[in-house]
Amino acid sequence: MKKVLLFLSAAALFAACSNLKENEFEVEGSIDKSLDGKNAILQKQGGMFGVVPVDTVKIENGKFLFKGKVEAPEFHFVTIDGAPNVGINFILEHGSIELAIDKDSIQKSERGGTYNNDVLHDFMTETYRIQNEKQKFEKNNMTAYQTAQASNDTVTMNKLMKQHRAFDEKLSKYSEDFTKENPKAYITLPLMKQQAMSGKKTYAELKKQYEGLDEELKKLKEGKELLEAIENMKKAEEKTAQLKKNEANVAVGKMAPDFSAPGPDGKTISLKQSLGKVTLIDFWASWCGPCRQENPNVVAMYNELHGKGLNIIGVSLDRPNDGDKWKKAIADDKLTWTHVSNLLEWNDPIAQQYGVQGIPATFLLDASGKIVAKNLRGEELKAKVKELLGQ
Repeated sequence: MKKVLLFLSAAALFAACSNLKENEFEVEGSIDKSLDGKNAILQKQGGMFGVVPVDTVKIENGKFLFKGKVEAPEFHFVTIDGAPNVGINFILEHGSIELAIDKDSIQKSERGGTYNNDVLHDFMTETYRIQNEKQKFEKNNMTAYQTAQASNDTVTMNKLMKQHRAFDEKLSKYSEDFTKENPKAYITLPLMKQQAMSGKKTYAELKKQYEGLDEELKKLKEGKELLEAIENMKKAEEKTAQLKKNEANVAVGKMAPDFSAPGPDGKTISLKQSLGKVTLIDFWASWCGPCRQENPNVVAMYNELHGKGLNIIGVSLDRPNDGDKWKKAIADDKLTWTHVSNLLEWNDPIAQQYGVQGIPATFLLDASGKIVAKNLRGEELKAKVKELLGQ
């Protein structure tokens, strides 16, 4: 970035830093003199409305100054009272921080004076540059896309969408490269956390990168939050891998794994003792709208075909302490077949055993307990049941 933002000499900067004690900061800002007399407000993230005011000073002769103590680097903002679109974000930390706020453009505002704010400014400058390229592309190609859309020219539409996506990919790659190249910068922590939350990188990749971060960053609250997010990735990857493994174990043609769970009366019921000539395992829940909408179709099919050998066992993924809601849904929807539930929602071991990641989900078994179809609905389900019953 431009290393000198305000009208200060290098000697003056050095003197200012040397006069600050440990954990002290000063934020010296410049802004258009037309805003003289207004309040500059120092804010940080938090509170009911997302930001918490920290300090307020008046703008005089196009300048303002905040002073205080800070325990650790943290994102802050300066806004101008009465000018909602004017402001700047920066990292509050020990040292003399310089802000040059452009009243007409956030992108033209500058921050610097300390290591983390110099790095942040470099990051923001390049990010804005790529975003501006994207906006220019959108403006220049809007008519071409609308014309292609009107004529159903999918070749042109796909080409333009691919070019448009390239800007997002460029931003993503820049962010990833930036975090790798700046292992000591505070901004690396929230950027890496975004990468962890996006799922675009693996646990192994981010954990290796985390290990290379500056030790002081790891001690920060944000450093600990990043580590937690990365470790959650590991748990999610392990859970996904197990679900896929379980899903393979319940493929069509496989024998349905036996299970048991409490029924509405608290007595344990197993799949094995619930089998009929044809058996439908129905994963549902009282809170699941699509499940409840499908129930009348299942009820009609059961009433027609139960006497000919169709059995159903409903496995509810109702939430803990929602046993009454589960039982009420059974009564309200007139579901007169066998029911079980561990009341553990998505942590239900039966759902995990069957690789269920969404409901409603069904498994149709033949007389031997072999899975012959999955996730059939309505008339398609009824036709398959009749076929298996020889109807």
